[in-house]
Amino acid sequence: MDELIRELYGKPQPDPHAQTRVWRRVTARRRRRRLSWLAVAPAVAAALAFFLLVPREQPMQPGRRILLTAATSAASAASQGTYWHVKKLHDGARQTELWVTRQGRAWTAEQGRVTRVTGRSPFSMAGRDLTYEEIQALPADPGELRERVAAMLPAGSEGLLADALSGLLWTKPSPPGVRAAAYRALADLPEVRYLGPATDERGRSGSAFSFGLSSGSRRTLIIDPRTSQVLSSEDGTRSELVLVAGWTDEGPH
Repeated sequence: MDELIRELYGKPQPDPHAQTRVWRRVTARRRRRRLSWLAVAPAVAAALAFFLLVPREQPMQPGRRILLTAATSAASAASQGTYWHVKKLHDGARQTELWVTRQGRAWTAEQGRVTRVTGRSPFSMAGRDLTYEEIQALPADPGELRERVAAMLPAGSEGLLADALSGLLWTKPSPPGVRAAAYRALADLPEVRYLGPATDERGRSGSAFSFGLSSGSRRTLIIDPRTSQVLSSEDGTRSELVLVAGWTDEGPH
């Protein structure tokens, strides 16, 4: 077939402009692709800017999540019994206990010796006596509790807010709703720092948090979020292990 074509038409001559036409077609195709990308690029850039600049929901910080878990546990804690009972070990050596009835009668014990508390309330906040009735009347809303506690502090002692709220977790017979609100209020305070998992002197595991005190030092609490119990407190000079904190029907002997 090729020979017949050559006999009829002769040997085909190469087109001197063929290469130029091919190169023009390739260049035109590349130009169309480039123009298409340039048309799309602004939309891509705008979408990327939107993704980077628009605030997105961030994951909850571990410490805040732990405090809110403790708040949930506190809200469902039992509050039945005749006596509010707190038993602590101070600096690894001295043991104290406190019993308080719902009518405000109170007893303390140190190294096993029981003494009736008279003349003042067994509870205080920032140096101010706090009665059992006042504790029971505290609000169970975190914002309202924060405002109420802040109003009870001496003027110029705003730095004591975290410490005052923490006292509602274990040193006072706070109702379950108030304890839960105290945990939630602490979770919203920027000065409360999460230190990570920790173990107290008795080997009990929990989570450590710290906040500043008026003395310039910091208090560190180890809490068990599953039970909402405070396990220990340490402020740089003194340490307290919380052995018991809750309601019981067993009074002082």
